[in-house]
Amino acid sequence: MTTATIVKQLETVFKPRQATVLAEVITAAYNTLVKASDLAELKEIVRDLAQAQERTELQMQRTEQQIQRLAQVVEGTNRELGGLSRSMSYALENEAYRVLPALLRAQHGIEIEERIVRAEVGGKEINVFGRGKRAGQSVLIVGEVKLRLDERRGAQAAEADALAELDEKVGVVRQSYPDTTIVPLLVTHYARVAFLQKAQERGIIVVQSFEW
Repeated sequence: MTTATIVKQLETVFKPRQATVLAEVITAAYNTLVKASDLAELKEIVRDLAQAQERTELQMQRTEQQIQRLAQVVEGTNRELGGLSRSMSYALENEAYRVLPALLRAQHGIEIEERIVRAEVGGKEINVFGRGKRAGQSVLIVGEVKLRLDERRGAQAAEADALAELDEKVGVVRQSYPDTTIVPLLVTHYARVAFLQKAQERGIIVVQSFEW
C-alpha cells in the first residue's frame, strides 16, 4: 500500500495535513517492519485521534450555534435600544415645540409668530422650523434636535456631526428663503461648555432640556 493510498483513505476522516502526517507515520512503520503489537497500538492511536477529531468538530459546531444565538440576542437588544432612543428623541422634540416660544422670547428676544413645527424644505427634513421676529426683523428658526452629544465614539465627533447636519439644513432653507434671516438652533439634553462656546461663536442658539 502506497503513502498516497493511505493519505486518500485517511482524508475521509482527517484534514489533509493530518492525513498526510499519519500516512507518513504508517508508511514508516511498515517500512521498518514493526511488530504486529506495534501496528495494533498504532491502529488504536489512529482510532483515538479520529474520535478526538469528531469530538472537536462537534464542540466547534456547538460553539458556532452559541455564537449565532448570542448574535441574535445582541441584534434584538440593539433594535430595542434603537427604538427607545428614537422614542426619547421624539419626546424631547415634542416638548421643545411646546416650550421654545416662551424660552426664545425670554432669553433671545425672538417672538414666534407661527407654531413651531417639523417641516420639509428643499427635500430636507427640518426638526424645528418656525417664523418669528427679532427686533422687528423677520427671522426663520431652523433647528435640529439631538438627544445626546456624547455618543460612545466620542463627544467631539458627535458634536461635529450635529453641527455639520445643522449647517446643511440651514443652507437648504437659505436657498429657499434667501431674503430672510435664519437663526440656527440646536436642542439637546446636555452640551459641554466647549461646545456651547463654539456654537455661540457661530451664532447658534443651543437649548438644553434642563433650561425648561
